[in-house]
Amino acid sequence: MARLVTFDDGKVGELRGDTIARLEVPTMREYFERDEPPGPTGEEFALEDVTLRAPIVPKKFFHTAGNFREHEEESKQVGWSHRIAPWIMFFQNVDAIVGPDEPVVYPEHLTDELDYELELAVVIRKAGKWFGPEEAMEHVGGYVIFNDITARDIQRREMESGVFSFCKAIDTFCPLGPWIVTPDEIGDPHDLAMELRVNGEPRQRSHSGNMSVTIPEILAHYSALGYSAGDVLSTGTVSGVAGFSPDAADLYLKPGDVMEAEIERIGVLRNPVVSWQEAHGEPAPERVRW
Repeated sequence: MARLVTFDDGKVGELRGDTIARLEVPTMREYFERDEPPGPTGEEFALEDVTLRAPIVPKKFFHTAGNFREHEEESKQVGWSHRIAPWIMFFQNVDAIVGPDEPVVYPEHLTDELDYELELAVVIRKAGKWFGPEEAMEHVGGYVIFNDITARDIQRREMESGVFSFCKAIDTFCPLGPWIVTPDEIGDPHDLAMELRVNGEPRQRSHSGNMSVTIPEILAHYSALGYSAGDVLSTGTVSGVAGFSPDAADLYLKPGDVMEAEIERIGVLRNPVVSWQEAHGEPAPERVRW
């Protein structure tokens, strides 16, 4: 059983209660790349005295979608421009990853419709390709919370060509954390309550058991692309996003908001939203028209 963290300047450790035991490994990716788990260095740190970082920066971030059909059903409330088909997949920009309590920067020169998407993500334990669902769980090293920040106005424009990626890959749009929980501590990954709150108000409430396909099926389906140890694969969001609500204009994120993405037996990933001015000390660039 383990909760694996990256903290301060990139140290890797195992969280034991309120104490972090540092491990003899330079990065979390290397933790999964090694044949044997690294041992402790003997150094210990109080959780309250460290700054948690994104637990891992993968070589590849497989962004999958359409796995919760409830998300497509809610899209019909607003006549969303395109159906959310099963088996959507693209690669996330790993440079957009931020960790717990790090701000999501609102790029007001790019979007007026900033949205949240609570997701359960899988961390790959060992490299592999071309395997079936019956072998898939051998490749799971842990689970982590992912908040898939999306600029809906950009997304609609991108989807006119049938593809989208920019809308989800802008700097700071990939909160990940707060730690990686190993499979033995999770048990059944299809039996986890999921909730996202904005300023304490529940916005998304669902359950990983509502996934229309199983995690082994998802992992097997995309294994044709080849996994590396330490890769991350998201499993899609649940209903309750702002953009698919009749009250979308009132629900979109704005500077000053605080998001709390929570998944049972993993924890809470908290991120504030800040303005471009607050983040960069200067006004946002001239408005970009899509």
